[in-house]
Amino acid sequence: MQRYFVPETNWGKEEVIIKADDAHHINRVMRLQAGDEIICNHPDGKAALCEITSLDNDGVQLDIMEWLDESSELPLEVTIAQGLPKSDKFELVLQKGTELGATAFTPLQAERSVVIWDAKKAEKKLKRYSKIVKEASEQSHRTKIPQINSVTTIEKLVEESSVYDIKLFAYEEEAKTSEFQSFGAIISDMEPGNRVLVCIGPEGGFSEKEADQLKQHGFTSVRLGPRILRTETAPLYVLASISYQFEELRCK
Repeated sequence: MQRYFVPETNWGKEEVIIKADDAHHINRVMRLQAGDEIICNHPDGKAALCEITSLDNDGVQLDIMEWLDESSELPLEVTIAQGLPKSDKFELVLQKGTELGATAFTPLQAERSVVIWDAKKAEKKLKRYSKIVKEASEQSHRTKIPQINSVTTIEKLVEESSVYDIKLFAYEEEAKTSEFQSFGAIISDMEPGNRVLVCIGPEGGFSEKEADQLKQHGFTSVRLGPRILRTETAPLYVLASISYQFEELRCK
C-alpha cells in the first residue's frame, strides 16, 4: 500500500489533504481513485489508514479511517556524520541508511574530502537529499523521515557532540592492529533510547590530526570488521549491525 508523509498543517481531526508532488504522484503516477486507501504519516511518527474521498488539481482529500499501531523505527537514535565523498556516494548512504533506520545524517567536510561544498551548492544538494530520504522512508515504511543537518566541520561537530550518549568514529588504523576496540562489544553496551553519533571518514579516511581531535572530545575509535570498507559501505555496516542487535537478537 502506498505511503505518504504529510505536513502537520495538512491534518485535520478526521481528514487529511495531500498536495504538491505527492498529489501529482497519486493522480498521475499511481492513478488512484476515490475509495482507494493509502497510509498517511504524521510528522510526530504516527500513521493512519486513509481513504481517498476526492481528487482534483488542488490536491487529494482523504478521510482518516484508522490510526495504525506501527513500530518500524530503531529503538535508539543513530546519527551518521559522513565525510563528504566523491560522486553520488552520499546519495547511496542517504537512501540505504534511511532504509536501515538512521535518525539523522550530517555531511562532514573532512580534511581529505575531495569534494568541497560552498553555500550555494550545499543549499541545492540538501534540497535533493531531503527528497531522497523522504522517498526512502516511504518505500521502507518508516514512520519518521531522517533529519539532514547542515554541512559541518570536525571542529563544529565536536562542539555540538555533548548531546550524544555514545560517540564513535571508524578509523582504519584500528583494523590494522591486533589490539582494537570491538564494535560488537560497543553495540552490546548500547541501550534502547541511547543517542549515538557515528563518524565516517571520506575516501582517504580521517587524518591523524582529526582522529586526535575526536579522541580528545570523547569519541571512541572503532574497527568495522577486519577488512577496510569503502566510505559508502561503512555507515551501512554500522546501521545493519545495530539493527541486528536490537531488532533481531533481542526479539527472540
